[in-house]
Amino acid sequence: MASLADLLRSPGASLEAEDDFDAVNALVADRGWADGLPVVPPTAARVEAMLAYCDRPWDAPVARIAPRYGEATPLRLAANAVMAGCRPEYFPLCLLAIEALCEEPFNLYAVQATTHLCAPLVIVNGPVAGELGVNAGHNAFGPGARANATIGRAIRLALLNIGGAIPGSGDMSTFGAPSKFSYVVAENEAASPWEPLHVERGVPADASAVTVVGAECPRNVNDHESLTAEGILTTIAGTMIGTGANDLFYESQPVVVMSPEHAGTVAGGGLSKARAKRFLQSHAHLPLGRFSKENIERRVRVTWKERYAAAGPDAPVYAVQRADDILIVVIGGAGRHSAYIPTFGATKAVTRALRLRDGSYARSVAEFRQ
Repeated sequence: MASLADLLRSPGASLEAEDDFDAVNALVADRGWADGLPVVPPTAARVEAMLAYCDRPWDAPVARIAPRYGEATPLRLAANAVMAGCRPEYFPLCLLAIEALCEEPFNLYAVQATTHLCAPLVIVNGPVAGELGVNAGHNAFGPGARANATIGRAIRLALLNIGGAIPGSGDMSTFGAPSKFSYVVAENEAASPWEPLHVERGVPADASAVTVVGAECPRNVNDHESLTAEGILTTIAGTMIGTGANDLFYESQPVVVMSPEHAGTVAGGGLSKARAKRFLQSHAHLPLGRFSKENIERRVRVTWKERYAAAGPDAPVYAVQRADDILIVVIGGAGRHSAYIPTFGATKAVTRALRLRDGSYARSVAEFRQ
């Protein structure tokens, strides 16, 4: 493996700047390399410390990030992770998430370049979540946990600096969303009555993984009154449907987030995760007549020709086409809330396990320490 000093001698690999926080941030802002927040200066020493948790050649691309299709080498990703404020031990998850986002089913080009407000959501499962302190409890989607905030920010900086998702150029989102700064969370596996998301998607329980979703921000589902599984699921289903959702027109994979209390009530009513999905899919619908005449003719009847070509105003239009396409995760602390996370629609969730170079599952990020 080439040394960092050798790699930095390559044309354009490094830039000399005054060793001063304000001067570096002025330079980064002037060149459009940041997200609007101050960055940690990516000195050679800090980047090398980050790369100490990388078990592959530092100059070999792990992916190409759309829309620019820039080469995401560990060296470039490490510089962005430093700027984001990541601890070095977070770096294996940063690499893993970028690899997952660049898999074809995710459709990163569209997620990056659309006028929609979606952003990549990263859901972490397995022992690495606890090892790194990725928050899965109270305020998991909010501030307070360095791992959540900086891993998500490192991903965003890589999407911007390597992928070219520049607002108004590569990123054409009409008005964006706070989730474009950082959108990383862990599943609260210890509080879940069901198997965790990564196991459901084919990864061993004792392995670690990320699942990436091209997602909107969470929509709260407030239900402090329902005492039964059917009651809670009815409330969630009612929140899932709306005439302006992208998911209506694709075989999409939205996320239903249940708090431990709601999940406990649903599971306590004898419902498996699969049965809960079937209930939600069959109840999350509204009548065709709720759509505007233009959307009925130009979207609904174009997308689902056979189903709605001669349908009347009472025909049900479903939020999700197949029950198995709903992702259910348990996240959060105390409180009788759930959340619904719609998606961009033209995207599929991708789950990728944390593996070592020999293909075996990594049980800890410490295994990547060089």
